[in-house]
Amino acid sequence: MSRRARAVAFLIVALICALLAATVAGRYRSRVEARFGPLRSVVVATTELGAGKAIGSERAQAALAVRRVPASFVPPGALSRPEDAVGRAPTAPVPAGSYLLGAQLVIPTAKEPRAPGIGSGLRPVQVAVAGAEALTVGGAAPEGREVDVVVSRQAGLGRSAHAYIAAGAVKLLALAPPAGPGEPWNATLAVAEQQALSLIAAQSAGREIRLLPRP
Repeated sequence: MSRRARAVAFLIVALICALLAATVAGRYRSRVEARFGPLRSVVVATTELGAGKAIGSERAQAALAVRRVPASFVPPGALSRPEDAVGRAPTAPVPAGSYLLGAQLVIPTAKEPRAPGIGSGLRPVQVAVAGAEALTVGGAAPEGREVDVVVSRQAGLGRSAHAYIAAGAVKLLALAPPAGPGEPWNATLAVAEQQALSLIAAQSAGREIRLLPRP
């Protein structure tokens, strides 16, 4: 037999073996599906997922995989796509190799920032302030920062303009924006009793109060 004829014979044998293997595999799959149900896609954790930690897109790609298993083996509520878990967090640790169920996941709630404490011996006082938008530059929340409280008096008949620090390095507890056009900001400060009385008196006298953020 020539070399070409042997090559053709080997190719025919290989094709016959492939057809037989496909036939056997198809029959086996049909028997499995008849007994256990059709194959379904399920999400499996390839590494342990910690409780309370939200699953991001990168984490989903690294720690989740899709497996095809008979339907009778799939627990109720099993996820079929890793992207369905993105943005959600397990309520309890999920071991590696476990199916990922929808009932195991919740949308994490944002933690409310803790209100800054007043401090020993201090009292909260609310005053109207001008120019407080300067404290919000950069997008950071100003609450909890230390500020200097500056009281100023405009020049008038027989008097010159005057400004002084009425309270230095005091904690800003809260800052509320103006209620409407032309309205002032409202700041709640943690100050000593004498400072509180001084600021209340300045506000009653129509003095302008400003907050300067400390470096």
